[in-house]
Amino acid sequence: MASQGFWSLGGDNAGANNTGSQSPSTPRAWCQAAAQKLSGGIGSKLCALLNVGEVEKPAEPAAKQPPETEAAGTCGCNKSCNCTKAAVVFSDLYSTDLLPAMDSDAKTMTFLQEVVDILLAYIVESFDRDTKVIDFHYPNELLQMNNWELQGEPASLDDILISCRATLKYAIKTAHPRYFNQLSTGLDMVGLAADWLTSTANTNMFTYEVAPVFVLLEYVTLKKMREIIGWPDGRGDGIFSPGGAISNMYAMLLARFKMFPEVKEKGMSSVPRLVAFTSEHSHFSIKKGAAALGIGTESVICIKADESGKLIPGDLEKRILEAKQKGFVPFFVSATAGTTVYGAFDPLIAISDICKKYNIWMHVDGAWGGSLLMSRRHRANSVTWNPHKMMSVPLQCSALLVREEGLMQNCNQMHACYLFQQDKHYDLSYDTGDKALQCGRHVDIFKLWLMWRAKGTIGFEAQIDKCLELSEYLYNKIKDREGYEMVFDGKPQHTNVCFWYLPPGIRYMEDKEERKKHLHKVAPVIKARMMEYGTTMVSYQPQGDKVNFFRMVISNPAATFQDIDFLIEEIERLGLDL
Repeated sequence: MASQGFWSLGGDNAGANNTGSQSPSTPRAWCQAAAQKLSGGIGSKLCALLNVGEVEKPAEPAAKQPPETEAAGTCGCNKSCNCTKAAVVFSDLYSTDLLPAMDSDAKTMTFLQEVVDILLAYIVESFDRDTKVIDFHYPNELLQMNNWELQGEPASLDDILISCRATLKYAIKTAHPRYFNQLSTGLDMVGLAADWLTSTANTNMFTYEVAPVFVLLEYVTLKKMREIIGWPDGRGDGIFSPGGAISNMYAMLLARFKMFPEVKEKGMSSVPRLVAFTSEHSHFSIKKGAAALGIGTESVICIKADESGKLIPGDLEKRILEAKQKGFVPFFVSATAGTTVYGAFDPLIAISDICKKYNIWMHVDGAWGGSLLMSRRHRANSVTWNPHKMMSVPLQCSALLVREEGLMQNCNQMHACYLFQQDKHYDLSYDTGDKALQCGRHVDIFKLWLMWRAKGTIGFEAQIDKCLELSEYLYNKIKDREGYEMVFDGKPQHTNVCFWYLPPGIRYMEDKEERKKHLHKVAPVIKARMMEYGTTMVSYQPQGDKVNFFRMVISNPAATFQDIDFLIEEIERLGLDL
């Protein structure tokens, strides 16, 4: 589904390799269009900042000099105005010259406009395939190249702007179409705008009185997400948390409270030995949650997965019975919808039947894959869903959805009377802070809500379908290609494509152990070269008895078929001599 947005300024979708200097998708063309369409001279300023296609970008921008043709005290915005931007010298200004320390609207706005200029230039660079994904330096080099130390004396605003530029100069461009390193990639313009707005609002989610709109948006969005899962009329509860690991820990906390409510006051000494179950391919946050809640990592029993990474239900039931025979109490099963490495989906219906049979809380960790198959979770007690992954909502944005209403409140509330007074003049059910583990909680909901408004459900579906199409394209291209070997047979279930690249030097090794030993070193070396050249980034890791392999994950809507082709060619170029 085509959409008109930020990049429509420059013409067609920037899907092709930018070979032509006047291609409508190049940054130069974008700047030319922006100069015409954006007010206040911002488009022209972006062109100047980027210096697109003219000369090599300088390490640091040169000091700005007012044009000789400008009259003193004007901003050079090519129209009559009362701007004083040209008169502002940031080397002579400090934070105490801005709001709220000093009543200086003009200086404050000028400073913030400079920051916005830096951010806009970075955004344009991030989508330019001719720029590096990363300007890599080793930690000791980066420490020496810039003065990052905190001082007793204040730095000027000029120094602050330099720090902003330096920070972005060495940052990883996670929006770059050739960045495939982690599950959270891409940069959505509406989501970015929402993030800027929430920082400007700078409020807290604990009560309706300080975040009325944000609390209501969380209410309607969580209800919509529960409807998508399949729970009748969207009933239940939920909360947005800092990430999937915290959402998973919430689920474990609720499962324990549901079975043994006395643990809230009396602690773990009041309950029998509890055990939880999860796949051997599950996220490490399940064990981390058990450690944090005092259950202990040894009480998390890992269930065998098949060759494609799916949990084996027969082994789950066997291990539950073994635990019960030992006098342990099974209380929690975490099924995974989209494992981190293979992208595998555990057989949720079979797991649900087992949990119902033995009266065990079933949680679905859909942090990675939940956006694909959420409608199949109708029997789960709780679900983790991370919109900051496949839906490209800016970090951080994770939701825990709970089937039973009121359980979170009963489990976590502490009745703090200085926040949650019972004699307020509005419906107290909208004071959501007492059901959260956090007191201070960021208004992450607005990013998801605003993007959902901008795209509609159909837009998110199209975005996810595109990523799935790209992953299938990659799989089909390399599964029979010389020098490539898939980690497991069959098409990937998600956008994870796991494979080995075998350089010519080891393809025909007869000694399997020697071949395996050499192959283990290939992915790390190629990855290091990728980063030093700055051309692309893709993750790698071992898994069980399998040596290091590439784990290609696609969640960036900016990626194209040409970017997949580029990745394959780059892997081969960088690994040819290994």
